[in-house]
Order: sequence, then structure tokens, then C-alpha cells
Amino acid sequence: MTTAESEAPFKRKPSPRRLKIRPRTIVIHIVAWGVGLAWLIPFIGVAMVAVRPLSQTGFGWWNLSPFTLTFDNFVAAWNNSGCPLSLGLRDSFLVALPATIIPMFVGALAGYGFARLHTRTREYMFLAIVLLMAVPQMMVAVPIYNLMITLRLVSSLLSLVLLHSAWGIPWIILFMRNFFRTLPVEVEEAARVDGASDFKIFYKIVLPMSLPAMAAIVVFQFMWVWNDFFFAQVLIQNPNWYLSTQCVPRLVGQFTVRPYDLMSAAAILTMSVPVVLYVVLQRFYIRGLIGWTIKG
Repeated sequence: MTTAESEAPFKRKPSPRRLKIRPRTIVIHIVAWGVGLAWLIPFIGVAMVAVRPLSQTGFGWWNLSPFTLTFDNFVAAWNNSGCPLSLGLRDSFLVALPATIIPMFVGALAGYGFARLHTRTREYMFLAIVLLMAVPQMMVAVPIYNLMITLRLVSSLLSLVLLHSAWGIPWIILFMRNFFRTLPVEVEEAARVDGASDFKIFYKIVLPMSLPAMAAIVVFQFMWVWNDFFFAQVLIQNPNWYLSTQCVPRLVGQFTVRPYDLMSAAAILTMSVPVVLYVVLQRFYIRGLIGWTIKG
């Protein structure tokens, strides 16, 4: 056995590389966790008030002794005689579902046209649509209210469906136009050579490839329509058709102010719907958001 062979087993193995943690990384994590906890604390307070009797949270929800878990506040908010949350959630669904589906397909079709069809006025029309996104709600509240009076749609859920559909179309066009521009054109050209029309190419080829983007649109549009309070307060004046966002603040009472136990329970029930939708569509939602930022 040679000297080299005898020394081979005794060679020192290279020590594993130590992970260097920069002070900047530590600071970023501390700030991120701090901001996250700051946003989480109000939600914890609302949840604690909702699931405990009023006698235990009257002097502060942070007093954890005694702690009795109860769902009486949820039942009372659901069946409230003044503004039952069960009817409010029903009306919110009747508005949010069509006000999400209608602008999603209209905006997707228009976005495909802006991405693929070349005309002289295309860029000017697209600029006008983008500018419509900058119009604040308060600026158009009075004209919209007068228009709904003319159409006899005040205190009708149809008024909110039409309004939110029209309000959501501009940003959906912008979103889908950017997404469609990342899709390969070769597949569409091959289908066009085979005799497929533009509309057939859209709903049989392009639309199935756009499911992640459509999921992102569903989450965004549904969440914005569901959480709307301003336009609902302007257009819905009949208590029988109040949305959930209108019922929540009314649970504290109109003449005799009631503590915030019922309102906290109603807030938890109202916010749970978009949260569940986000959890269900989370995978597609993230792919849809980053899909048009990465080409290929």
C-alpha cells in the first residue's frame, strides 16, 4: 500500500457551509412580523368578543378569565329581528355572484380584442378605459342615484348588479389584456388555419388557458362587490333588501345602543365568505397574478 493510499481514508471532509444571516434580513423579518401582528390584533379582538358572553368582554376582550366559549352571538345576529344577517347574506350573494360573472366574461372578451386585434384607435380606447379606473366613487354617486331613479331601480338589487358589473369591467379588461399578451400566438394561428373563427378560438382555446387569471378575477371582483358599503347604502333604502354590509352596523341598535357582541359575530360571518373563496382558489389565484408578469 502506497503512502497516498494509506493517507486517503484520513483526509478531512470539507466542513459544511455556514448559513450567513445578514442583519438586514433580521430587521426585515422583525418588521414583517410586527406589521402582521399589528394587523392581526384587531381581528383577534373581534373574534374574542364574538365567541364569548357579553359579561366577560364588557371590560375588555383581553381579560381571559373567565373564558366561556359560546355561539349565542352568532345565532342572535343570524336571526336578528331588526336586520337578520341571514337575509343580508342572501342579498349579498344575489348581488355578488352575477356582478362577478358578468364583468368577468365581458372584460375577458374585450381584453382579448385589445390584445389581438390591431386597429388605429385601439390604444386611445384602451387609454380611455384605464382612465375610467381613476374615477372615485363619491364623484359619480349623485349621477348614478339620479339614473337609478329614472330607471326605477332604487332599492332594487339589480341596480347594484348593473353598477358593480360596469365598475369592474375596466380593470378586468386591463388585467386580461396583459395576460392574453403573454399567451403564445402560434396555437391560435394554427386553429385559424384550420378554419376556426375568432370567437371559437377565444372560448375553446384561449379561455381554457386563462383559468388562473379568471380565478384571480373572481377573487378580486367578488371580494370588492361583497365588501361594498358605499353604493349599497346609496341605492338600497328598503330594509327588506339590506346587504350584509348594511346589516352589520345596524346590529348595535338604532335608538338604544347595544354593545358590540352581535356586530362582532356578524362581522366574522360576513368576512368568512371571501376568506373561504380565497382559500379555495388560492393556487389558481397566485398563478393568475404572476402569470402575466413572466413570459413563457
